[in-house]
Amino acid sequence: MSTHAGPVERTLALRQAATVAGELAAALSDLAPAVVGEGLPAESTSQSFFRVREGELSDQQAALHGVLVVHRGLEDLCDAPLSGSDLALEVAGMRQSVLDLTGAAPGAAPDSDPPVAVPEAGAGSSLESVWSARWLIGHQVHVLFNVCAAVAVADATRHLRHGDSGAALTRLADATAYVRGFPAAMAHASTIPADYYMAAIRHTMAPPSVDIPLSGRQHRGYKLFRAAMKDLLSVAPDSYEHLAARAPELAEARGALLEADIVDGERHVTLAYSMVHLHRSIAQKPEGPDNAVAELRHMRHRRAAQYASLIRFGDHYIADAVAGLRHS
Repeated sequence: MSTHAGPVERTLALRQAATVAGELAAALSDLAPAVVGEGLPAESTSQSFFRVREGELSDQQAALHGVLVVHRGLEDLCDAPLSGSDLALEVAGMRQSVLDLTGAAPGAAPDSDPPVAVPEAGAGSSLESVWSARWLIGHQVHVLFNVCAAVAVADATRHLRHGDSGAALTRLADATAYVRGFPAAMAHASTIPADYYMAAIRHTMAPPSVDIPLSGRQHRGYKLFRAAMKDLLSVAPDSYEHLAARAPELAEARGALLEADIVDGERHVTLAYSMVHLHRSIAQKPEGPDNAVAELRHMRHRRAAQYASLIRFGDHYIADAVAGLRHS
């Protein structure tokens, strides 16, 4: 995909990808229609707000709902002012999710694509409604990546336990594609004016609009991913140097995943700053000492300290500082 091309070429590429995703969704729907998500109970305030539901699905149904999320994401990306680098990462995560959910093998791109009409940006919708929808769409893509990453990491861990290092390396690479897509999907959701977010969206995620303030801690998909990462490191706990001495490819693959996880934390800090500046998080208690950015920065530091010895270029300054605080 021409992620760094001019606006016309880039939009054409995205429209072509969205058309293909729509055709795939239609083909999957012919096998069995989509589950009506609003008919399922929400298990948290966050699920209700972001139009996310959980339920037992067949492989076909899981593929269909994943492709529907990708289709909506691609259609919105046709107009979203996302950077080329983030677009490349988000589309890579989308592609991997389609491969994983459908069980398809990666194939060569066609020699030529059929012409696709490109509608005018925001045709038929107000900018405000596009921005509100984008906030939900970007988060839904993020949820899809969380769940797929959790499965990929769990698969890699299982392969390591059974001594199948080749399969483990493949799934670690898949997981890394998703984790690199985490901040890209969040950046996608955040390609709306910060003033509009503060005035029209932020208050809808806190009482009295909802029962409890929304928080990332409520996203079950992300909890599954974090649990899968913890399990992975229980199976492969060696320092980078020790692991590289006996299994260099595994050390590099694990390191790439952990680096992506740290960068996700770093990007979350800067994205929050761009949207809320120095305001407090809506989920923070009034007596807490930090604002949203500071709290996210602490999370980044804890993650970097945990991974310092496990990656090639670990943040040992932060690791030493955190260790000192724990022993003080």
